Order: sequence, then C-alpha cells, then structure tokens
Amino acid sequence: MSETTSQNKKTDYKPLLDPQKRYKEATVYSVTVGLLMTIIFSAAAAYLGLKVGQVFEAAIPIAIIAVGLSTVTKRKNALGENVIIQSIGACSGGIVAGAIFTLPALYILQAKYPEIQVDFIKVFLSSLLGGILGILFLIPFRKYFVKDKDGEYPFPEATATTQVIKSGESDTGGAKLLLISGLIGGLYDFIVASFGWWSETIYTTATHWGAAIADKAKLMVKYNVGAAVMGLGYIIGLKYAFIICCGSMLVWFVIIPLMGWLYEGAANFGPEQIFSTYARHIGIGGIAVAGIIGIIKSSGVIKSAFGLATKSFSKKGNTQSEEIRTQKDLSMKIIAWGVILALAATFIFFYFGVIPDSNKLLLAIVALLIVTIIAFLFTTVAANAIAIVGSNPVSGMTLMTLILGSVVLVACGLKGIPGMVASLIIGGVVCTALSVAGSFITDLKIGYWIGNTPKVQESWKFVGTLVAAATVGGVMIVLNKTYGFTGDNALVAPQANAMAAVIEPLMSGQGAPWILYAIGAAIALILNFCKVPALAFALGMFIPIDLNLPLLAGGAISWYVGSRSKDNALNQARVGKGTLLASGFIAGGALMGVVSAILKFAGKDFFANQWAKTGSAQLVAIVMYLAVAAFLLFSSLRAKAPKNLK
Repeated sequence: MSETTSQNKKTDYKPLLDPQKRYKEATVYSVTVGLLMTIIFSAAAAYLGLKVGQVFEAAIPIAIIAVGLSTVTKRKNALGENVIIQSIGACSGGIVAGAIFTLPALYILQAKYPEIQVDFIKVFLSSLLGGILGILFLIPFRKYFVKDKDGEYPFPEATATTQVIKSGESDTGGAKLLLISGLIGGLYDFIVASFGWWSETIYTTATHWGAAIADKAKLMVKYNVGAAVMGLGYIIGLKYAFIICCGSMLVWFVIIPLMGWLYEGAANFGPEQIFSTYARHIGIGGIAVAGIIGIIKSSGVIKSAFGLATKSFSKKGNTQSEEIRTQKDLSMKIIAWGVILALAATFIFFYFGVIPDSNKLLLAIVALLIVTIIAFLFTTVAANAIAIVGSNPVSGMTLMTLILGSVVLVACGLKGIPGMVASLIIGGVVCTALSVAGSFITDLKIGYWIGNTPKVQESWKFVGTLVAAATVGGVMIVLNKTYGFTGDNALVAPQANAMAAVIEPLMSGQGAPWILYAIGAAIALILNFCKVPALAFALGMFIPIDLNLPLLAGGAISWYVGSRSKDNALNQARVGKGTLLASGFIAGGALMGVVSAILKFAGKDFFANQWAKTGSAQLVAIVMYLAVAAFLLFSSLRAKAPKNLK
C-alpha cells in the first residue's frame, strides 16, 4: 500500500513536514495559482455537471498541475504551497455541486412560470453563504475525522491526492500525461459539441427496428460517447458504475415498459417521455429514503463529533498537543462568531431577496431554521461518506431537504411560485454547505498527512469559496442562455430537473406522486437490507441511461487494467496512470465544453445539424469512441511498476 496508508496509525502518525517547524504555505504564488485553478475548474465542472449530472473532483488534476508548476519553476520546499493550491482550487468542485444540483431548477421552472426571476445575485449568494456555512460547520469536527479517526477511515481521494503531491514533486511526467490526455479529450469533445462531426449520443431508435421496439414495447437504449463521461466511469470504478447502471436498467428495461403497458396515459408516450413524466419519481423516492438511512447510520458519528467540538470551548479541551502547528484550527470564538454572522447574512438574504412580502418575518425565520438544522446534521454525514468511500451523497440529502422544507413552508402558508423559489434557494444553500463540507474534509486530511497548518487551509478556503461562487454564477447564466435546461439539445441537469419535479407539485397544490415515491422508497429499503448501496442505485434510476452506460464502460476499463497482473504494484501503477488519463479526459472535455458554449453564446455556431442526426454520424461516433477507449486502455497497460518500492 502507499506510504501514507502504511503510516496511517492513529496518533503516532508523523507528517512529512515537521510540526515543530514553519514552512511556506499561503504565499502570493500559491494563493494566486490556487485562485486561478478555482476559476478554471469551476467553469469546467459546472458545464460537465449540468451536462451529465456528475461533478468530477478537481483535487487530483489540480495537485498534478501544482506539482508540475513547482517543478518547472524550480521552487524549493513547495510541498506546503502545493497543498494550499490544491485546497483553494478544490473549492470549485464543492461549490459547483451545491449550485448545479439545485439552482438550475429555477431556470427550469421559469420556462413554465415566466414570472420567476433568476439573477446572478440569487445564484451567487446561495452558493457563497452555503459554502461559508459548510466550512464553519465542519471545522469543529476536523479533529474527529482527520486526527482521532486516523487509520479507521480510508479517505480514498485524499490518499490519491497526497501521493500525487508527494511522489510527483520531482517528476513532471504526471503533469505531461494529464496535459496530453486533456488535449485528446478536449479536442474530441470540442469537435462533438462545436462541429457535430459525429453524434454525441447513439440511439437504437436511429434504426427502423429500434424505432419499432421503442414504439410498441417502450424499450430503447441510448449511449453518450463523450470522452469526459468515459473518464468519469473510470474514476468511479466498476463496482459503483455497475450499481448505478443496474438502477438505470431497472427503470428503462423493466419499469418504463411496464408503465407503457399499465398506465393508460403513457400508452402514447415514448420511453423518454414516460421516464420524465413518471419513472424518474421512483428514483427520487429512492434517493430521499437512502438519505434518511444514511443519517440514521451516522447518528453515532454526529453525537461523537459534536461532543468533541463542544470540548474545544473548555480549557480542558485546550491541551498542549493541540498547540502544535499541525493541529491549530481557527479559534472556536472565530468559528462561533463566523456562524452567527453567516446565519445573520443568510437571514437578511432570505428576508429581502427570497421571501415574499406576506408574513415575511416568520417565513424568513423558518427558512433559516431549516438551513441551520439540516445543514449542521448532514455536514457530518457528508464528511463520513467522503472519509469512507470518497463519494458525497449530497443530491439525495438535498432532495430530502427540499421535501421537508416544502412541507414546513406550506404549513406556514407559503405556496405557489414564491414557495417554489424559496424552497429551491433553501435547498441551494443546504446543498452547497454539504458539498463544500465533504470536499473540505478531503483537503484537511491531505494537509494532515503532508503537515500543513489547518488554520491556514481554513482561512484561505473562504477566499476560494468566494471566487468559486462568483465563477459558477456567471457560467450558469452563460450556459442557460446558450443551451438552456429544457427542450431539445438542452443541458440535462438531471439533479436540478429532479428538484423541480419535487417542488412543483408540492407548492402548486397538485399533490405529489407519493405512490411513485413510495415505490422508490421500498426499493431503497430492500437494497439496504441486501447491503447494496441504495443511493448509487437510486441515482441510476433518475439519471438518463445514456449518461450511465458509459460509466460502466469506463469502470470496466479501470477493472481490466488493474487486474491483469499478479504483481499488485504493477496493477496499482496501471490504475494510477489510467486515473491521470481519465482526469485529463474529464478536465479537457469539460473545459472545451465551456469554450464551445461561449462560442455559441457569441453567435459562432458551426454545428452540422443535419449530418449529426444521420446514421452515418452515429457510425463515425462508434469508431471514434472505440479509438479513445483503446487509447485509455493500452496507455494504462503500458505503465511500469515503480522502482525502489518499499
């Protein structure tokens, strides 16, 4: 195993940087590069997340870039600086996930209710305030997850990122590999999005027999051939990709055909219409219950972490060991005042910018209580999930927040369009808080292993959050005006569509499809009883199948390259190289997707619409997709085991 893991033994772990010495951490160089990474990866992650419903974590690519830059510029003792670059830059993933999973629902509902007003300030403040609360709520639990539980939680992403920062410090090979794969993935996806030289999605309905089956049996298959989506599947891995796809297959190959046969209203619908109108509500019910199960399972963690945090206020908790540089957090007084000020700002935002005039004070207080209680409780759930599996079930927890919040607001008299807006803004703040908290625990664990000062990481995280929130707000406006989130060729935004589907019936007096929610809830309970990750399965049920099947292909490649040799070190080297290549596909494809959106926004449209819809374009897509998959596969297999491996 890695050096980090082998030394990961409770309290005797000694970081690379001596806790008794001071090192360069937050410098003009590291802060500037970190903020630049925040802007770039916020834009890229926002585009990709709205397109496929998955937000890639930027920690590893940013770490590689940081290491490559420090090597090229010949900076000495750059370990501490590289951690700060990574920590600031990683604000992108947390803020993006919180924003795009909820706030595009405002645009989606605006298409139906033009009186809904969406502007930069709403998106920006929702993301910023949620991010700040996520940071503040997490800091008291840092010692519990990072130090006291050291050796018990695997922290997969933190482990990988730490190894990049350590082993790559004197080697630019990783950065070069990421650049090459980024160019390949970026060019590939740019051609698809900007020129349409081959189809982006393959449909069985493109053939006569496929169209007949879809019409009669309500059965179809579609597959996204983007390089970035394949890269996501590689990093997710075969296990979770398979579970996600099982959820999709249950919906698309069993439930949708049954609904077409049983539901009289669905008889004249195609498979995609049945999915959007009926079937995806089953996935929503599954996600909500999976989130509840997660909270119940994490109740002990919440209690223990809260107890550790409250001790920090007493003199007894302020031991000499906590005065060591590598254990210094922002003081609890600063955290307490920070929480008070952040909640006050959130209340003002709700009162003046979200809640309608009638019964304003009561509703603003209720909204604030919903945000405070749920965000605080779910913060530890998010951190626990990241610590164990490296995946944050933020969308499921946010859906439950929306349902609970909507029920409470309706009971307080807030309904209709104002209720929809208020619920989504509340959900956006909570979602961002949970997403940032989960992302930040990874940064703090990396800093713990390297030997950075937590106080420095925590202080500059607020600046990165501010920049990321501003970037995401601007990018979301551009993408909405360029592609939109409803209609043909719109960005999928699956989580936001799910949020809109939950909110509208609750707030418009139509009622909600409780039977479909109940079916999803029952499926989640059965999966939990069978010890199958219910959240991953439920996500597969409401994300379109064309975005899930490619995950299986990427996961299969990851499994194959990591299991061909009897030499475990060689397998790890191959998987590691593939991870760099996949990260390049993701980052390059997403960044060029933003460039393509900007070109279209500027009126420069070169897309071959007629050609892209032909069967020939789909055949070209298959050939090109197989070529990219072959590059990922065979390049990964050419990796060599590291020398002098201890």
